[in-house]
Amino acid sequence: MDLDGRRESTNVEDRRGMSGGAKAGLGGGIMGIIIALVAMFMGGGDLGSVLGQMGQITMQPSTDNNGEPVEFTAEEQELAKFSKQILGGTEDIWAQIFEQQGLGEYKDPKMVLYSGSTSTACGQGQAAMGPFYCSGDQSLYLDLSFFMSMKQQLGADGDFSYAYVIAHEVGHHVEYLTGVLQQIHSKMARYGQGSAQANKESVRIELLADYLAGCWAHYDNKRFGSVQDGDLEEAIDCAQKIGDDYLQKRAQGYAMPESFTHGTSQQRMRWFKAGYQTGDVKRGINSAMQLDYSQL
Repeated sequence: MDLDGRRESTNVEDRRGMSGGAKAGLGGGIMGIIIALVAMFMGGGDLGSVLGQMGQITMQPSTDNNGEPVEFTAEEQELAKFSKQILGGTEDIWAQIFEQQGLGEYKDPKMVLYSGSTSTACGQGQAAMGPFYCSGDQSLYLDLSFFMSMKQQLGADGDFSYAYVIAHEVGHHVEYLTGVLQQIHSKMARYGQGSAQANKESVRIELLADYLAGCWAHYDNKRFGSVQDGDLEEAIDCAQKIGDDYLQKRAQGYAMPESFTHGTSQQRMRWFKAGYQTGDVKRGINSAMQLDYSQL
């Protein structure tokens, strides 16, 4: 991915090497690459203990035993710069999209870089949760060690696959700004967390975020020529490896469709590609909201 000369977002709070306490609140859609292993997001349960039992991905806090800050590796510092550049690109592109497609005013989200755990308006954020968006403070949270684990333990690698992860979380912010996130969360609350119907509504949220990530890539490439040979393949490979069916089969040898919360590999690849090919935000929102679950 060509980011030469691209600016870094200033809407970033760097909490790496710090620790934070819990704070009550309501949350938005989590990327859930690892959570999808057991289809737990929006379904209750202790995510950290579940992930520990599954033994799929482990990430360590970036502090020593005395709580002193640590020096970050060159790789992590490069990932931090990259993440800020991607966020800056989403700010530029989504402001453009909102204006051109009559979606109102785009308000930038904040990105919080942290290590291990941190407090959010949606409760305690943990590295094991993967990157996530919190609508309570309109922020996306990212422990950069997730990218390293994604590469080492899922085999999903490449800068564009990392960009896709960030763009997906920004997609949840777009859902929040357009009211989609609130509408679907309201329906999920009526169905009851963890119910089959609530899980289906969660899939809508996640597939739309994939579509919106594709829309961002469409316009980012159009404006900056950022997409290089092999980039789309990286994102599609990543989407394939974070499908509920793929992750559940990898974790336990079989899939449980009624527990899916993020969509199958085929769905996630299809929705991302549709967003990239069309760049039509309203079309994606309408499809996500109106299609029967079996048609998603």
